[in-house]
Amino acid sequence: MGNSGLKLSAIGLGTNAFGKRADRETSISIIHAAIEQGVTFIDTANIYAGTQSETIIGEALKGKREQVILTTKAGLPAGQGVYDKGSSRRHLTQQLDASLKRLQTDHVDLFQIHTFDPETPLDETLRCLEHFMSAGKVRYIGCSNYYAWELMKALGISKELGISSYISHQTSYSLADRTPERELIPLCLDQGIGIIPYFPLAGGILTGKYAQGVPQGSRAETDPNFNRFLTDEALTLSKQVAELANELNTTPHALSIAWLLHQPVVSSVIVGATRVSQLEQNMQALDLKLDEPTLSRLDQISAAFKAKEPFAMYRI
Repeated sequence: MGNSGLKLSAIGLGTNAFGKRADRETSISIIHAAIEQGVTFIDTANIYAGTQSETIIGEALKGKREQVILTTKAGLPAGQGVYDKGSSRRHLTQQLDASLKRLQTDHVDLFQIHTFDPETPLDETLRCLEHFMSAGKVRYIGCSNYYAWELMKALGISKELGISSYISHQTSYSLADRTPERELIPLCLDQGIGIIPYFPLAGGILTGKYAQGVPQGSRAETDPNFNRFLTDEALTLSKQVAELANELNTTPHALSIAWLLHQPVVSSVIVGATRVSQLEQNMQALDLKLDEPTLSRLDQISAAFKAKEPFAMYRI
């Protein structure tokens, strides 16, 4: 992970569907299958499925906690109250303690601030995180959904104060969202920060499942707001990725994830799953080595997505 000593599996398990689109038993089976297949990085947050994701993970990791690198997050709204969001000392302390209880552990390996809080001084947030580390509740710290200047400011404050700094940044990054390459990724490469991409398949667009319309049970059906991403350009990219994957005798899933794994800034790719077979399909990316002509072709067909709006950016 960046310049730190923390080692992650190349594929990380995203769990925001656990307790929502995947029930408890299915979610636990996915976690156990992931661990058996060598996945050591499990990503969750205090708000996923209304806290159910953390609760399910806590149950699934009984007797297996030391086999994984566990990360959770706090900062996005966890309720409707004025104290239910942000990265103040009060909110972060409350949320971390609640997360540890649900996860049935005394520490998380990586604790990430879910988004930048414009109303809380960064030094308050960073001093609070340093306290968590000193107390043994957190091993490493990271952030998510920060703009490049916000991340650089945080790194500067940590250096000035002589305290621990962020080692990771979690952001939307895929062939259909290359906006991090404009400013964030050059910064992370320069400062030794590891990128953890979320939405690596652009919410399923890069799998090709929207080629014939909106399939039943898809994200676009359950969340009508998602349809704004189904642009002609995105669907054309999806078709081109599928055609290239067919030439390489692989799947669009594996090809899209493998492209991310070939980016030097990427530490682990977060891939969600609602069934074990989906996890196994995504794991095929680990066996796919892309040559320069293939990487060049992928760069060419997705180049326009450097200048688009981010596929996702969660802010308060």
